[in-house]
Amino acid sequence: VERHEDPVAAVAAIRSIRRRELFRISAGQVLGPSDPERSGAALSDVAVAAVDGALLVARRVGDPEGTVDFAVVGMGRFGGHELGFGSDVDVLFVHRARPGVDEEPATRTAGWIAEEFRRLLMAPSGDPPLDVDADLRPEGRHGPLSRSLGSYAAYYARWSAPWEAQALLRAEVVAGDADLGSAFTDLIDPLRWSDSTSADDVREVRRLKARMEAERLPRGADPTLHTKLGRGGLSDVEWVVQLLQLQHAHRVATMRTTRTLGALHAAVGAGLLDEHDAGELGSAWRLASAMRDAVTLVRGRPADQVPSDVRDLRAVAFVLGYPMDDAGRMVDDYRRTTRRARSVMERLFYGTTPG
Repeated sequence: VERHEDPVAAVAAIRSIRRRELFRISAGQVLGPSDPERSGAALSDVAVAAVDGALLVARRVGDPEGTVDFAVVGMGRFGGHELGFGSDVDVLFVHRARPGVDEEPATRTAGWIAEEFRRLLMAPSGDPPLDVDADLRPEGRHGPLSRSLGSYAAYYARWSAPWEAQALLRAEVVAGDADLGSAFTDLIDPLRWSDSTSADDVREVRRLKARMEAERLPRGADPTLHTKLGRGGLSDVEWVVQLLQLQHAHRVATMRTTRTLGALHAAVGAGLLDEHDAGELGSAWRLASAMRDAVTLVRGRPADQVPSDVRDLRAVAFVLGYPMDDAGRMVDDYRRTTRRARSVMERLFYGTTPG
């Protein structure tokens, strides 16, 4: 970044390096063995570097006098260091006016930085874009792109809903001013690691999950072969883990992590989950992550559904270490693993026993 005065050239260099790293990581996945935890961490590290570099550029252009502190908070799989090959990056933007600077111009400057940051990373180019999604911010798309630390505090004190506390379980500052990032973390920790999760909150989390299952699965999708929203897929495992965090992380410090499998292992260590159930959930999460990555690599675009096309299916089998003529066994293994995880999920999350 520092070698280029022109902001477009600086971010072009970042994106070129990112493309090279994406190729390196994908080659490792194809040549095997497939390891979604390792690749997820590597892809997340690359995204953090790209975000950090683009933020430096946007601030250099938009706030050369240094009137605001600014930080980027990773959310979702980005905050959890669990990105896949087709993942965008979910973020929040937070700012703070420096001494002697009025709040209104500081907010305008921060908004410009956030907009320019996204534009530079997402602009059409010969290198793949890094799609930056800020829709998890307070008030969603209708809210300001960047909020001051004080504005976040006021919003969460007055309007915070259970789903927002759940979303913040995976919030981690990834770039920007360290002091501001620490202040934001101090602000949200009492909310996400609260000891006041009520029975009504638990019912609301369950209601939201049931609604998502009913409404968000694409029309015509096979629910047994959808890696993200299907039965026993990524969403099922992550919601079980997050409900346990909402209920117990206030007293179990090891569960205060943005990593899904880290929180799952901590729940076992705290006696909240037996090893068999955790094993079923962890196996499904790893396999769904690996399958999703393999499908994306084979098709060259993000995809959540296990393909039905025979050629694609054989290629996915190869990426996952199966003989290419044994793709049927791969699908059977996927269905069996996720079916077991769904059984555990229904018992632990909904409190029901599958019929």
